[in-house]
Amino acid sequence: MIVKQHYTIPGAKGRGMTADITYDTLHPYAPLVIFAHGIRGFKDWGAHNLVAQHFAENGFRFLKFNFSHNGTTADNPTEFADLIAFSDNTFSFELEDLQLVIDFACGGSAIPRVNSVYLIGHSLGGGIGIVKTAEDKRIKKLVTMAAISNFHNLWPKEAEKQWRLQGVMYLKNSRTGQNMPYKSSLLLDLDLNSVRLDIPLKASEIKQPWLIIHGDADTSVPLSHAEQLHAAQPNAGFLVIPGADHTFNASHPYQLPNLPAQLLAFCDAAIGFFKK
Repeated sequence: MIVKQHYTIPGAKGRGMTADITYDTLHPYAPLVIFAHGIRGFKDWGAHNLVAQHFAENGFRFLKFNFSHNGTTADNPTEFADLIAFSDNTFSFELEDLQLVIDFACGGSAIPRVNSVYLIGHSLGGGIGIVKTAEDKRIKKLVTMAAISNFHNLWPKEAEKQWRLQGVMYLKNSRTGQNMPYKSSLLLDLDLNSVRLDIPLKASEIKQPWLIIHGDADTSVPLSHAEQLHAAQPNAGFLVIPGADHTFNASHPYQLPNLPAQLLAFCDAAIGFFKK
C-alpha cells in the first residue's frame, strides 16, 4: 500500500517547512529521494504527487518539501499567500533549508534507516542541488531537472541596476497574475557569496554520480543551460527528452490520472539511474 506521511521541518530563520514522504508500506526502509522544487514552485505543484507515487511504486521513499521562504504557508500550501516571506528569500536560505531537510532525513528519529539520500532538483532547485551536492557527501546521487546554470539567469540582466537602486523588483506570475516581489537582497547574497553560489564552479567539484536531464522544448530555461552544466562536469550523464518543456509537460492544477509522457520518461530515467 502506498501511503504518505506529513511533517513540518524548521527551516531558515526558524520558519517551518511543510514536507511529506510517500512510500510503499511493503518497503518501509527503501532508499530515500529528496525533491527540491523551483522558483515560484511548491511541493504539491502540478503532477508532483503523481511523481512521488511513481517513485514509491518503483522502490523508493520520496520526500518533497516547501522551501521555507517560497511564499506558501501551512494554511495555504498551494498558494503564494505570504509574499513578504517570498520577497525575503535568498539562495543561501534555500541552501540552509536543503541542509536542514537532509539533517532531518538522516537524523534517525523521524525517518528510519536513512544514512544517505538521492537528490532531484528542478530549475532553481537544480542549481541549489548542484551547490549542495558539491558540499554534502550524504547526497549519493544527483539528478537535475531543467536546472539553471547561473543564478543571474533567473531575471533580466538589464534590470539589475535599477533593482539595486529601488531595493525591490516585481515580476508577474503568469499563472496566478500576482506581481511577485524580489528584494535586492538576492543580488547582495550573490555578491557576498560569489564563490559558493557559482554553479559551474560547484558543478566541476561534484564527485558523486550525476544525471543532467533537460527538455528540448524548454523556453523558460533553454537547453543551453544543460549544455553549460555538462561542459563544467563532463563526467555527468546527459539526457535530452524530446518535446519536454520546462515542467516536462505538466501544469498546475494537474487533474489527469497519469503522468505526461515526457514527465514519465524523466521519472523512469531518474529511477534507472538511482538503481544502477
